[in-house]
Amino acid sequence: MKIGNIDLGGQPLFLAPMEDVTDASFRYICKEFGADMMYTEFVSSDGLIRDAKKSLAKLVTFDYEKPIGIQIYGHIPEAMVEAAVMAEDAARIAGGAGPDIIDINFGCPVNKIAGRGAGSGMMRFPDKMVEITKAVVDAVKLPVTVKTRLGWDENSKIIVELAERLQDVGIAALTVHGRTRCQMYKGEADWTLIGKIKENPRMHIPIIGNGDITDGPGAKAAFERYGVDGIMIGRATYGRPWIFKEIKHYLKYNEPMTPLTLDEKVDLAKKHFCKSVSVKGDRVGVLEMRRHLSNYFKCIPNFKETRLKLVTTNEPEKILELLEYIRERFRDVPMNQNVTSIYEDK
Repeated sequence: MKIGNIDLGGQPLFLAPMEDVTDASFRYICKEFGADMMYTEFVSSDGLIRDAKKSLAKLVTFDYEKPIGIQIYGHIPEAMVEAAVMAEDAARIAGGAGPDIIDINFGCPVNKIAGRGAGSGMMRFPDKMVEITKAVVDAVKLPVTVKTRLGWDENSKIIVELAERLQDVGIAALTVHGRTRCQMYKGEADWTLIGKIKENPRMHIPIIGNGDITDGPGAKAAFERYGVDGIMIGRATYGRPWIFKEIKHYLKYNEPMTPLTLDEKVDLAKKHFCKSVSVKGDRVGVLEMRRHLSNYFKCIPNFKETRLKLVTTNEPEKILELLEYIRERFRDVPMNQNVTSIYEDK
């Protein structure tokens, strides 16, 4: 599979862009476990053009992450164009290696974004979505990709026709989450329309499927049943960056990978935590690691009290001590390997 001139090989796996999740520290770990393509946290076009500190900080990427995309969102064409140009020039503006791809977020369902017409809110205005996409494609030299959903609601699943229109204005790849905006993350993702995009003889760009892929069998079924060129993984990576290695092992050998041991998880959690603190400082680094730390050890039974300490402790040295305590305290406790997430599907 290729995006522009970027060769990602066969059946590539993508790390979905997620706010307060896919920062540099998490991307570092996911890359080690085999993520073929990664994206920054999504960046507000309004924030970028106003030189907002938080937005500019998201532009920083590193050579070891390549290939990597910077994802932008917004609903004003002029702002999106200006933000795309800034993202393309990220190495000069913010430092770091710079992106290989500019991705447009037409998929985020949260109210504060979709409610004002950005993200998946744009699904109500497909003509404007195509207008913004064309303007961005025309403004930058890097490949432009789009991430979106099936439609706004059950009665407006427009993605099959929309995919053609987005391709026709020049995008290099399309990622589709198998839910409507109104579904948010509830219910099961519906991949049937993603499959119909692939069946369309007019479509020639890569199609990446997204939604509910949590293991090797699920990934294999999606590749075989719907013919997608790649798979993007989002919430299933929380505290489980090794999912990319698990899936690749299954795709190659048709059997599950040996689960990580507790020692391996503790060592990985410490490495991830130290990288987070190094990149974002003690306070933010600690706060943004909490969702990962609690999920790293979700397979441990009777873990509630220790989990509470992990997500309420603020001092980095005490968190490292807690991780060593977990290693010793639960060393001989049988793990529940069937647990996939402590988070409800909200």
